[in-house]
Amino acid sequence: MYEACSIAILITMILAVIRALAGPTVYDRVLAVNMFGTKTVLFLAVVSFLSGRPDFLDLALAYALINFIGVLAVLQFFHARELRSQVETSHEDD
Repeated sequence: MYEACSIAILITMILAVIRALAGPTVYDRVLAVNMFGTKTVLFLAVVSFLSGRPDFLDLALAYALINFIGVLAVLQFFHARELRSQVETSHEDD
């Protein structure tokens, strides 16, 4: 049962990578990378249960926090870049 779950998670991870590469917008790519990170956490939890090593759950939690903060940082970067380009175009119009 858990083997099938891990295979399904791996398939969705592959689909997330395809979506991250295909786009079409930056926000679609960021969302796909976030989904890949979430699926990685789930995969680590399943592997932890299958192998009987609960210390993998600590790795999964740490990866979840890194994924969350990383996605917020990337979104903030793209938002600031968009605002800068809007300000530059408004100054060029003047």
